[in-house]
Amino acid sequence: MLLLCITLVAGACLAAAVLGRYLGRNLGLLLAAPLLAAAALLVVAASTNAAEESWSWIPTLGVSIALRLDGLGLVFGLLVTVIGASVLIYSARYLAPGRQTSFYVLMTLFALAMLVLVLADDVVLLFVAWEVTTLCSFFLIARSGPSAREPAIRTLLVTALGGLALLAAVVATAVAAGTTRLSVILDAPFWATDAAATTWIAVLLAVAAFTKSAQFPFQAWLPDSMAAITPVSAYLHAAAMVKAGIYLMLRFSPVLNDHAVWSTLLIAAGATTALLGAAAAIRRTDLKELLAYSTISQLGLITVLIGVGTPGALTAAVVHTIAHALFKATLFMVVGIVDVRAGTRDIRELAGLRMRLPFTLSAAVLAASSMAGVPPLLGFVSKEGMFASLIDAPGPSVIASLVAAAVALTAVLTFAYSGRFIIGALGGRSGRVVTEGSVTFWVVPVILALSGLVLGVLPFLLDGLVGTASTSAVGTTIDAHLVLWHGVTPALIMSIVVISLGTALVVLRDRVGTVVAHFRFPFSALDVVDAIRIGIIRFGALTGRMTATDAPRRHLLIPLLCLLGIAGVSAVQLTDLPPVVGDPTRPLDWVLVALILSGTVAAVLAHTRVAAIVVMGMIGFAMTLWFFWLGAADVALTQLLVEILTVCVLVLVLRHLPRRFHRDRMPRRMFSAIVAVLAGVATTAAVLALTGRRELSAAADYFLGNAEEETGGANIVNTILVDFRALDTLGELTVLGIAGVAMAVLLSARRMSTLAEDDSPFVTASPLADARSNAVFTRTLTRWIVPVIIVLSLMLLLRGHQEPGGGFIAALVGAAGFALLYLAAPSDRESRIRWPYLALIGLGVAIATLTGLAGYAEGSFLRPLHADVLGVKLTTALVFDVGVYLTVVGVVLAALNLLGIERRSPALTATTERSAR
Repeated sequence: MLLLCITLVAGACLAAAVLGRYLGRNLGLLLAAPLLAAAALLVVAASTNAAEESWSWIPTLGVSIALRLDGLGLVFGLLVTVIGASVLIYSARYLAPGRQTSFYVLMTLFALAMLVLVLADDVVLLFVAWEVTTLCSFFLIARSGPSAREPAIRTLLVTALGGLALLAAVVATAVAAGTTRLSVILDAPFWATDAAATTWIAVLLAVAAFTKSAQFPFQAWLPDSMAAITPVSAYLHAAAMVKAGIYLMLRFSPVLNDHAVWSTLLIAAGATTALLGAAAAIRRTDLKELLAYSTISQLGLITVLIGVGTPGALTAAVVHTIAHALFKATLFMVVGIVDVRAGTRDIRELAGLRMRLPFTLSAAVLAASSMAGVPPLLGFVSKEGMFASLIDAPGPSVIASLVAAAVALTAVLTFAYSGRFIIGALGGRSGRVVTEGSVTFWVVPVILALSGLVLGVLPFLLDGLVGTASTSAVGTTIDAHLVLWHGVTPALIMSIVVISLGTALVVLRDRVGTVVAHFRFPFSALDVVDAIRIGIIRFGALTGRMTATDAPRRHLLIPLLCLLGIAGVSAVQLTDLPPVVGDPTRPLDWVLVALILSGTVAAVLAHTRVAAIVVMGMIGFAMTLWFFWLGAADVALTQLLVEILTVCVLVLVLRHLPRRFHRDRMPRRMFSAIVAVLAGVATTAAVLALTGRRELSAAADYFLGNAEEETGGANIVNTILVDFRALDTLGELTVLGIAGVAMAVLLSARRMSTLAEDDSPFVTASPLADARSNAVFTRTLTRWIVPVIIVLSLMLLLRGHQEPGGGFIAALVGAAGFALLYLAAPSDRESRIRWPYLALIGLGVAIATLTGLAGYAEGSFLRPLHADVLGVKLTTALVFDVGVYLTVVGVVLAALNLLGIERRSPALTATTERSAR
């Protein structure tokens, strides 16, 4: 049933992508239905004890798609779905008419990620969902207009930092507990026995939660994110982004509520944030900005309660989380209505308007009063619980008194800015009349505001929900009994004092505003974020300048020096190597070594680039012969084909480079020679010392003994690439595709340099420069040999699982055919191979990835599926190889079209055209 809940929200996301162009902004009305259905299923699942579901995801690491519904998950799951559905319905009238596909896709994806996060019973799954919420918030803010670009980037930087902290905490907890299952981790003994690990994990979790829930010193991003449109702000503040941090703190509270570091961090950061947010809110004239700072303050109060960690405090935190979601969603929607109807949300401008919005303003009064803690609203019930839990808080009385005073002062300021909001939204007594909009525009905030009133008058309706959630947060059974009237208690007296002082601040708001205006920090939190960001960019630029050169020497120097360091350490440490098994060399080996050595010497002594390419090709072909001699047919074929295509690509690049190498000064040449010789000696010594000392490695023995039985393939090299280590191959394939796309982007953004005719490596005055005359034999040959090459490449693709071949080798053979077509063409215009190479690259990577997803039918990503059809063994590894084939062919075609055709030297182009005439 939990999977069905996830599927419903995922279906809403897909529906948004498909139906957006047809339904426009009204799509929100349709998308709300699956979210409400998911909420109903959560309630049913909780009542029927259908609380756990799990599917294998990464079995080798013990990671699973594990879902678990407890009281805490139910509360946050209902907030995610119900508030999400409310925002979608509201958006159907808030948004401008027309297509809003991207908005609805991102909003439903946001809801999906949050739902997965609060139901996840695997820390890896929780982390993935956590990061998806970060990305969704970034894109939702960034799509709000040009002015939202910088706020979106700052939000991403701060929340991504928290993601790194959470990743470290996930890894630490998984290692310490020996599992990634969250419920098992929370029951693991290391929380009580390993103080050091627990402390570090507590700090990491606190940092992650603080960045997400905008707690000091990471609070700057939340007001900055107000650049987003109002529905995004309503969801982000009430039930999504910021609530993820609160959920994380409550989820780990059972194992950390007695930890001094955890409690100190949460109480100190929460109290500081609550006061700073409230003080900032009381100075704002923009209603939306006021609400943003009020969110920071209210989240700070919840963080303080979680830090206190007593059953009463955690119960109050759960209740206030629910109350906050209701009144904050309502208030943001009210601001959106006021903004749309009045054309402004500035309190000073609204004072000159007559606001005739009875339903909208009634909702605003109810929600703001709940935020202020006025009876008989739910906010009053949660504030009463908050005060009572702080009065009974454990620890030194001085600390408890300071915390209670900070919370009480925050509550006074909360009442003051709530009153400021109400008075600002009510407008003035003269000026333009602003009337109410359609019923569908204001009905949602009115329902949410009335919910806060009903639950305040009848708080016992939440007893079961709050009790189970508090039980999950505390770790012991809690029976919640929420009531509106407790009698005359210290908490009630605190509430009366808060309301009295808050009322005074509202009455004296003009004088208070004048006084508060004098208190300004010399810098803002955004200034700190921007300064850190600029510093990181400058440091990156400094680092880049250190290696910003096209000279290979500087790039090669570091790995070669590292190699020498490793060789020096190894020479001292490796003293007990086993003896060499037999004679590992044969006479032909030394012939090939001599050939490679002579080619290396010739490459060093070459003065022209053409000569260097020729002798480097000789080295490559000698290596090919060596692989064949050693029996590695697949490796030899790959080497041969790569060598051929490398020569072709180098020739294409060569035409944009000077004919001769630049000669360095003698000291630099001597230094390079010494480093190169030492690296060569170290490598040779390592080969002699470490090879020939065993028959087969354990890995090789396993592949030889099990590859064919497990994969159905007799070609062990191919089975390793597409079966055993398919994830590595997919990563390499993706990198190759990115390289092809990067080449296209860079060459389209910047033209390649051209050379003067006298500096070109080609002698245009030679008869050989007449391409049309000299390509007759090649053109005749390509008419029949290129189709043969393509057919051969397809044969190699199909047989690769059983015989030498496979997707990469087959693609290289096919690419060699395309290269031959290019070389046979007499001119650039006729040589273009008009295939969509970028589309081929993308299609190849997509096919390989989708093949990996199909492996989930057997329980794991990229697990090959096998079937026998009429006695023929079929495997999805072949489809994976097709993806490899298309990607490699696409990259080679990109090189031929981009390097060889579009940016030719003007002198050579003129010569070719004269020859053609």
